[in-house]
Amino acid sequence: CQCPEKQTDPRRSETDLPDDSALLTSLKHYKCAPCLSFDIIWDSLGNNRSTFPLTAYVVAGTQSDRMNGNRVIVMKLSNMNKTQVEDSDVEDDSDDEEKDTSNPIMETIKLKHHGAVNRIRAAVCNNAMLTAVWSEVGKVSILDVKSHLQTLDDPIELTLRKKNNKVGENIKPVFVFNGHQSEGYAMDWCPTVPGMLATGDCRRNIHVWTPDDSSWKVDQRPLIGHTDSVEDLQWSPSERHVLASASIDKTIRIWDTREVPTKACKLFITAHESDVNVISWNRNDPLIVSGGDDGFLHVWDLRQFKTGNSIATLKHHMEPVTTVEWHPTESSVFASGGADNQIALWDLAVERDTEADSEEIGELPPQLLFIHQGQTDIKELHWHRQIPGLIISTANSGFNMFRTISV
Repeated sequence: CQCPEKQTDPRRSETDLPDDSALLTSLKHYKCAPCLSFDIIWDSLGNNRSTFPLTAYVVAGTQSDRMNGNRVIVMKLSNMNKTQVEDSDVEDDSDDEEKDTSNPIMETIKLKHHGAVNRIRAAVCNNAMLTAVWSEVGKVSILDVKSHLQTLDDPIELTLRKKNNKVGENIKPVFVFNGHQSEGYAMDWCPTVPGMLATGDCRRNIHVWTPDDSSWKVDQRPLIGHTDSVEDLQWSPSERHVLASASIDKTIRIWDTREVPTKACKLFITAHESDVNVISWNRNDPLIVSGGDDGFLHVWDLRQFKTGNSIATLKHHMEPVTTVEWHPTESSVFASGGADNQIALWDLAVERDTEADSEEIGELPPQLLFIHQGQTDIKELHWHRQIPGLIISTANSGFNMFRTISV
């Protein structure tokens, strides 16, 4: 992990030794089956937590070569202390009877799932902890993992549960939608309408789910506009029924989901020169950041969206951008990750200091705050909304958790 000003080559191999001096917390390589997607679960431990040790709850989905070998994993990550440079790998403690109390602890409950999990998203709704799961077999399932989270806080019950379900538990979904014509990756819970969900598939179709008591009504008519696979979806954090989508067709589209599907697309722009992989909608300002196969990051002001011109264009990643997310409270800060095995932290409020520039950092974007390395094939990152500055990321090499001094 590096502050940019300390790097001689910002695109060095991840095999080089990282400098952890800029980290408050760094927990590397939680080992379990590779997970393409995960989400951080909102918990009852309070907001603005900064006192060590830290605790977080996560739900993730695996990718296995065997269709029936996949799992949805409900996790509790606890006893996370300040950076210990010597700390490295943290094993899943399922079969480990002796625990070093100074080391971070990972407790898990594994739920059987048919097919690899393409994307997973969690939301609190009506006293349930709903988890939406996009499967490679083309269906979307809703699970309630509330009881599993409670078990993670009960050591006796957890031990008994694992003993009786060594290969994973069966779980009955609350709801299943089989209306997509192919698998997909795009999915997002609406923050302004509890229980409302949007899902997008590889055949360009977007379906909107409306909560109906303890079930959902899914509009069988997809939103019409994209001409290729829908890669990401983001609901507006402030406007009900307003949805943004990103697609392989190079566009970002803004939808009013109250309209009939053929008229729901209100705005669109050609956002990248190739696939638009990911988008994130700022919680505080009318901004969307996008990341593409071209390695570029563009920031779009929705007040100027019709012009098709971004207000910021950032280039650091040397491979496709695979994940991006705004900081939950700092409106100018976001993080991005890419296939170049790097996570970058950005601050749009930073301007170049020409007097302080050195030859080593002259080519780096001034907005680049920090670079985190050490993972292979990064898939997804999320900020923890209740632990300021904490980022969790997943890759084929496992999970990382880190918090820097710069954000």
